[in-house]
Amino acid sequence: MKLSALVVAHNEEARLAACLEKLAFADELVVVCDKCTDGTADMARRFNARVIEGSWDIEGDRRNTGIQACTGDWVLEVDADEHVPPALAEEIRRVIAVTSHDWHEILVDNYIGDRLVRHGWGASFGKAAYPGLFKKGAKVWGRDRVHPSLKWNGSKGPMLVNRVDHYVDRNISDMIRRLDSYSTAKARDLRDKGQTWGSTASNVRRLVSRFFKCYVRRGGYKEGGYGFIIAVCAGLYPLLSHFKAKYEKD
Repeated sequence: MKLSALVVAHNEEARLAACLEKLAFADELVVVCDKCTDGTADMARRFNARVIEGSWDIEGDRRNTGIQACTGDWVLEVDADEHVPPALAEEIRRVIAVTSHDWHEILVDNYIGDRLVRHGWGASFGKAAYPGLFKKGAKVWGRDRVHPSLKWNGSKGPMLVNRVDHYVDRNISDMIRRLDSYSTAKARDLRDKGQTWGSTASNVRRLVSRFFKCYVRRGGYKEGGYGFIIAVCAGLYPLLSHFKAKYEKD
């Protein structure tokens, strides 16, 4: 089975090499450079990657473009801030050789700086697992700017055992900037659909329920202050998106 590794990047020159060098086990590297003004494309070519350069406003569109460019039987989709450890690489090659299913989820170890933060992620703010390994043609992204929906063809297989390392935020300030970016993109999606994501009261209730989900049910309390901040950001995400969709023009 031929395996394509796909990375979608925006100005990731500084981080891309560390990601790509850990994808050497794949048969093909495909890097989508979205609105890149730095050396991301040149860095990708140093690793003999197939490079697709362009400008996409919709996250789903640029990811689908990358998937279509892959020539492998299977696609492994990772971000430039993610590293595939050797144990996961070995498991991926083993799984695609024998599985009867069409896609598998991969567990994620999230890092804030050098700190592993395993608990509390979710509610549209961080991922504990994601459907990153799939047969070509099994996965299609929806047309959204942030957290696009997914359309699947075929059957879901067991989750992989080993984890990908995700260096999601450099520090707390980086996390807050990500919240601002996510909510701005979500608000634009909502405005395009003529929506504001419900009422202010419903989004205040979401703030409370999402905080509880991340901090209590998903064990964010085990991570100390980091878990508390993650839960706050997860709760604020729909409320900020609602206000931005309601009061901002673009």
